[in-house]
Amino acid sequence: MRKILRWMGIALLVSSCSSIDCQLNNQVMTSYRLKGDVTKLADTLSITTDIDNGNDSVVLNRAVGVDSITLPISYAHSADVFYFKVATSNHQFIDTVKVSKQDYPRFESVDCPAAIFHKITEVSTTNHAIDSIVIHNANVNYESFKANFYIYFKKYLY
Repeated sequence: MRKILRWMGIALLVSSCSSIDCQLNNQVMTSYRLKGDVTKLADTLSITTDIDNGNDSVVLNRAVGVDSITLPISYAHSADVFYFKVATSNHQFIDTVKVSKQDYPRFESVDCPAAIFHKITEVSTTNHAIDSIVIHNANVNYESFKANFYIYFKKYLY
């Protein structure tokens, strides 16, 4: 009986070591948190980005009451460009945000696809509705709950 229990224990131990624990979604996202005088947008925010074939893609469509934003980041480019459109009751403001980064693969297991993590090197913006953007956490990985950027909107818009 002891031999049977011993062999069952060894079999369980060996089988537990061979389980595959891959991420179901290995896409990483950047997180923007509003800071400063405007911590929640009362007006409509839409965000678009350019894609490879010359067309644009809507990333966020007419969000209202936003206090944080999560945006995708590309794997193939050294920089991503986003167009932030803020529509107030009287005006529309469009700012261009450019995020420069370095990509590096993250190898977890032979059985899992490689994930691509990023290190943000620089961010710039035009200053129509956005006052400034600051890099808070330069490492972009699976921790999308951590803010990568603090974004400051101009107070006089409101």
